[in-house]
Amino acid sequence: MRNPIIVALDLATAAEAVDLAQEVAPFVGAFKVGKELFVSAGPRIIEQLRGTGASVFLDLKFHDIPNTVAKAVAAAVRLDVQMLTIHCSGGRQMMEAAEASAQETADSLRIKTPLVLGVTVLTSMDTGTLSELGGETDPARQVERLAQLAVSSGLRGLVCSPRELIRLRSLLPPEMNYVTPGIRTGAEPADDQKRTLNPIEAIQAGATWLVIGRPIYAAKNPAEAAQRIWASLTN
Repeated sequence: MRNPIIVALDLATAAEAVDLAQEVAPFVGAFKVGKELFVSAGPRIIEQLRGTGASVFLDLKFHDIPNTVAKAVAAAVRLDVQMLTIHCSGGRQMMEAAEASAQETADSLRIKTPLVLGVTVLTSMDTGTLSELGGETDPARQVERLAQLAVSSGLRGLVCSPRELIRLRSLLPPEMNYVTPGIRTGAEPADDQKRTLNPIEAIQAGATWLVIGRPIYAAKNPAEAAQRIWASLTN
């Protein structure tokens, strides 16, 4: 079984991120670099993390006019990331431009095309939040609508709550990849993630990758925590 664990490096500095990555690398499949770390550490953090042998998921959630997003995606591909995110709410033209840019840039570099992942509805959002924004107020229906738009726009993967996975697996093509945040083991205090599952539940629901942050990086022994989660998925 391929290790589906993506450790969210939600840390402030490159030194902290690299130290953690080196500690847990034997027990995980990839590392997620979000906005805080990328702004703090810069593009070099990608090279440092790739040095561990793991894949890198660049989670900057691009959302802009199609040309701007296409150029940002091309820059990300040149950094040697294996996954990156865009917002589905940017629309069809933006998603098509992002996927085309990823494929064209990867072809020019003779590397595998990274997954351009569409972000549907953030896991911190619920009915109340969507109601404030106007339009669809049911998170599940909004996820389905945006997911179908992503598929018709050529995207090969999605980021979505684990609680929508079963429905999306039945609704979308079988080759779609699903990266699921909001993974909790049950031992953590409550936080801003409102739609969560534990790792085993998420895999059983159809997740391809699991984004796990606090349960690993905030653990007293991150390597032990990562190893325990990985073992739970292979037993």
